[in-house]
Amino acid sequence: MKVALVTGAGKGMGAACARELAARGWGVALLSPSGRAVELANELGGVGVTGSVLETADLQKLVDAAMAKWGRIDGVVTSTGHPPKGDLLALTDEDWAKGLELVILDVVRLARLATPIMEKQGSGAWVNISTFAAFEPDLMFPISCAMRAGLGAFAKLYADRYAKAGIRMNNLLPGFVDSLPVKEVLLPRIPMGRYGKAEEIAKTAAFLLSDDAGYITGQNLRVDGGITRGV
Repeated sequence: MKVALVTGAGKGMGAACARELAARGWGVALLSPSGRAVELANELGGVGVTGSVLETADLQKLVDAAMAKWGRIDGVVTSTGHPPKGDLLALTDEDWAKGLELVILDVVRLARLATPIMEKQGSGAWVNISTFAAFEPDLMFPISCAMRAGLGAFAKLYADRYAKAGIRMNNLLPGFVDSLPVKEVLLPRIPMGRYGKAEEIAKTAAFLLSDDAGYITGQNLRVDGGITRGV
């Protein structure tokens, strides 16, 4: 059995990823601050931890729980909420610092904990759920755009560093997804004319973790209904 860690697994895309992986036979170790990850883990036969991606100790608990139950970690899905939003220069230093903690440092900290385990196994795969706006910035969420662009750089650096160890890292870039309320005003921006389904994001994440994606690393895969204009 392969085993995946999933952060932000209490709701939305994180919970959808947990359900999809469990349906494909993965063991899942889930983290969220609300306690809902523990409930979902119990439902899926996995293990759950109530805690924050901002706390290294909580990430360590997640790793330890997976190792205690299964003795291995094959995949990681990182999923977090949105950093603070607001007008570009009205956002405070504290807002920007929170964005760094929530979007980049959570991945860095978990990578420090899980990568040595994957190195010993000789394999592993990561999927960081990012945003379509990482490379086409949108003033609706400036901190998210800036930090997730940085996450793209980190993923490429990590992929280069650990490719020979058999470890892959990719970012998944969703568009507007139905895990949040649909805003009719945004639909004309989306060529497919609808929000994506959290389940569609989850299936893509599961593919990127799978051996079928074994030659894909260091990439940023848009799953956005065509909303980005770059080619």
